[in-house]
Amino acid sequence: MSRTCRAAFLAPIAFVLIAVSCTKKKPIDYSAELAPGEMALRKIPPSEYPDFSQCTWNLNVLGRSIDQSIVYMAHPSSRRYYPYLDISHDRAVATLRAFRAIVNEAGKRGSDAGVYIDQQIRQNFEVYKSKGAPRPEGGGYTDIVLFTGYCCPNREASLTRTGPYQWPLYKRPADLATDPVTGETIGRKTPDGKIVPYWTRQEIESGKLAGHEFVWLKSRWEAYVVTVQGSARLRLTDGRILEVGFAGHNGHEYTSPGRQMVADGLIAARDLNLRSLSAYFAAHPEAMDKYLWLNKRTVFFTERPGGPYGSLNVPVTTMATIATDKSVYPRAMPAFLSVPVPRSDNPAEKWHFRGFMLDQDTGGAIRAAGRCDIFMGIGDEAEALAGHQLSEGELYYIALKPELVQRYLPAPTTRPATTAAAPRAAAKWAVSGSNG
Repeated sequence: MSRTCRAAFLAPIAFVLIAVSCTKKKPIDYSAELAPGEMALRKIPPSEYPDFSQCTWNLNVLGRSIDQSIVYMAHPSSRRYYPYLDISHDRAVATLRAFRAIVNEAGKRGSDAGVYIDQQIRQNFEVYKSKGAPRPEGGGYTDIVLFTGYCCPNREASLTRTGPYQWPLYKRPADLATDPVTGETIGRKTPDGKIVPYWTRQEIESGKLAGHEFVWLKSRWEAYVVTVQGSARLRLTDGRILEVGFAGHNGHEYTSPGRQMVADGLIAARDLNLRSLSAYFAAHPEAMDKYLWLNKRTVFFTERPGGPYGSLNVPVTTMATIATDKSVYPRAMPAFLSVPVPRSDNPAEKWHFRGFMLDQDTGGAIRAAGRCDIFMGIGDEAEALAGHQLSEGELYYIALKPELVQRYLPAPTTRPATTAAAPRAAAKWAVSGSNG
């Protein structure tokens, strides 16, 4: 699940991208894009800061997620995406390092951890809030974001087409053309060197990539789910576990089958989730061509042990990683969410989550300021949670105050002097420093 720099999209890709409302008011369109050049965040005054003190629920995994963002920011390629508004690359790095120190200290403070974090944020950070989706009536933004969920599902699979294993995931084709700088798919390279749009999901599933099958799954719906989520943990017929992830996509935009099924009156908007979609297609397999092929986008796979990975090409963390549109949100930064999420013991019920996660992923359905996807984990329980995650909420980001940045930047690395008398030392440095 990853492309060169922006990988995985494990991505995040919730099935349900809907813009519905239980009231008679004009619905909010969470998929509406911002004006060209406009960013998703606005800086807010301290009087508008949320209460950060209830953020301790996921502190046991938050540090690990921060560390992965720090790893990403150490790559030279990360500088390409900064500055974001008034946040420079150095300021983003310092933010992560300062926040990591706060989380470390909070872990020692027991019941006072939340109060300590709240005090530190208010004293040392500036806060930015998502504009969210545009107002339906026009004139500004709602400050409301639609939060969906994604996961890395477990599936049974075979390396060969046999018995019930009839539905393939495809490996990355050699003719897939990508931008050399961004890694984004730009199309299909023809034998004469031209670049044309890549095959759609329908064309690929109808045989255009015959011979490029990677693994085979038991059901068409399961294979579709994996191409939307962007990764999976597969149990092979010999008992081995194969972790697969994103190796590219065909360049088409994501379209939600569920949204059209609601419009066609097949599923009520309030009942739209992975379980209801699965049940519908189990009862009406003949409808799959019509609705699944509405989504022209599909994903190619490769083996990716140690994941799942996000679009920053670092592992994502359960309930501590989010996916957003990276053209309007800042990469790798700490975000504060205030949103109802499913209960782990009963996904049909919700509780209000208030806490921090790191912005480390993106996906085909996440293409606007009004959308955010939460990584719910690996396996069947995570899939149930992701399938029930569909709630409005608020999204904030924090950035260390500019005057404190130098305090938290890592010390510059000094290259050892290269002299004729010490060629071996210079050569050794070149090798050990090659990843910096």
